[in-house]
Amino acid sequence: MSTEPTWIDSHCHVMECEGGSEAAIARARDNDVLAMVVVGTDLATSRAAVDLAKQHSDVFATVGLHPHDAQHVNTQWEELCDLAQSPNVVAIGETGFDFFYKHSDPEIQETVFRQQIRLAHTLDLALVIHTRDAWADTWRVLQEETVPSRTVFHCFSGGPNEARTCLDMGARISFSGIISFRRANDLRAAAAVCPLDRVLVETDAPFLSPEPFRGKPNEPARVKVVGSALAQAINQPVADVARATSQAAAEVFGLALSD
Repeated sequence: MSTEPTWIDSHCHVMECEGGSEAAIARARDNDVLAMVVVGTDLATSRAAVDLAKQHSDVFATVGLHPHDAQHVNTQWEELCDLAQSPNVVAIGETGFDFFYKHSDPEIQETVFRQQIRLAHTLDLALVIHTRDAWADTWRVLQEETVPSRTVFHCFSGGPNEARTCLDMGARISFSGIISFRRANDLRAAAAVCPLDRVLVETDAPFLSPEPFRGKPNEPARVKVVGSALAQAINQPVADVARATSQAAAEVFGLALSD
């Protein structure tokens, strides 16, 4: 590890990264990544995340059913609940609503979202939320079920008003490579209203590569590029952003870090 600031990638899917998970993890370590939270979106990816967390002390897993995959709840839910109790599982999700694609029926998405909120409460784990074109429904369900004390809006894509509402609910906000996109002015305005101790950074690899890598497969090694773009957006030193976002990630996910 170099003397450069170290980062935590709070949300990635290394199983899908170029060259496979082991290569992506190795490249991340070579690029000042202290830890990675590998996210499950269904039973298979949740199992893979848990397996990687067992093998690597700097990898932590989430177990969840993405809104795209909510339709599989009847065949996967029981095993997901068992898997969620595995060591090194730090969160439930990603879960929530996606009304842009609607790969699963909205009613099923809501049912499964509620189940995962309750599971996070039961297991005292963090909750990782995916919400797209569904702010009002997301907030409604969270209020009705009560917001877990450690909740993250991953790949935040709203503006300042949405950010304030999420913060008022006690949640943390995670910024992806979108923060670097030329037309993402509303997102940068949202970042400006967020207290730094409530902010995380992520790659969502292999998706959403930051500039100047946009259009290419993403990977956790580029989380420092995301962090640098965030620092520029909020006019803060990169080292301060690295320190604060890593501390926030460690707190929300309860990470035991060796460094």
